[in-house]
Amino acid sequence: MFQPKYKLTNSIVKMLTFIAEAKAIIERARILPKLELKLRRQALVRMSHSSTAIEGNQLNAHEVEALMGRKKIDAPERDIFEVQNYLKALKYIEEIVQKKQAVSEKVLLKIHKLVTDKTLPKEQSGHYRKTPVYVVRRRRGFPIEVMYTGPEAKKVPKFCADLINWINESEKVDINPVIVAGIVHQEVAAIHPFADGNGRTARAMATLILYKMGYDFRRLFALEDYYNKDRPSYYKAINTGKTYFERKVDFTPWLEYFVLGFKQEIDNVKNKVASLSMRKIRGDINSQVYLEADQMKILDFADKMGRISVSDVVDILGCPKRTAQFHLQKLKKIGVIKQIGKGPSSAYVLK
Repeated sequence: MFQPKYKLTNSIVKMLTFIAEAKAIIERARILPKLELKLRRQALVRMSHSSTAIEGNQLNAHEVEALMGRKKIDAPERDIFEVQNYLKALKYIEEIVQKKQAVSEKVLLKIHKLVTDKTLPKEQSGHYRKTPVYVVRRRRGFPIEVMYTGPEAKKVPKFCADLINWINESEKVDINPVIVAGIVHQEVAAIHPFADGNGRTARAMATLILYKMGYDFRRLFALEDYYNKDRPSYYKAINTGKTYFERKVDFTPWLEYFVLGFKQEIDNVKNKVASLSMRKIRGDINSQVYLEADQMKILDFADKMGRISVSDVVDILGCPKRTAQFHLQKLKKIGVIKQIGKGPSSAYVLK
């Protein structure tokens, strides 16, 4: 069994306490719906931009935002695929959380398949590697030093299965979700289960853990930003030694880095939320209506997909058709959405 070793140092405990306090403030804050949707979109852009940029993607934040809006940009095909893929992986993570699915090997492989679609051969995308893997330091595009060698390919499935089992057991013994996410992040990077896309998969898995364990902070944070702002520090912190078995098995140094980054990002979110929760928009009464969590889910879906129907609401909320119609009519009445079409083919879009 996978049994990670780490110490809850004073600094880690102090930061976890701050994060818990900030979580309560963020969850209680009353933010206008359109402002919350804007912050969520910004978080998705930052997550996708930073997680791919860490591994060499050249797209800037504006180009990532354009792709999110399904606009065409003039950029290398691979860079475009990587960003689109990460956005799809984040969407899949939200679906997993919404359906209350357990974290499983199938989920891990699916996330990898999504982040490497069209950038890896089909026999490698969403499948464990069959060959050795090395992390190489390059200079001017040429490899000059092997920094890390992953475990033998035949051992990868067992190591991943052990990690998945530990994730599910951690929920039962009430390990702090931030600690779980940090350990999963580094362990996936250390196992290096795939031919490529290990870093993006590790970061996406950490996000999944946080969302699933109730630490989504209204999906307004982008921890990847912290790594991308100082990549040398990120690489140094996640350093796994020369090989999987020679690496330092004490997760404490990495967790101190990880929890500090999380604390700083959540501090930024808290400040934004505090500012927006006090803002009043003059002359726009409808925009000052605050919504229930289920109604925000409806707006979130409509924002991402461009439209929403009664049947979509039934699927999203798991509610009867009459309840779905009630929510849509209420949102329509306060002027947040408008109806397009009539009868069975009718739908709703953001106003």
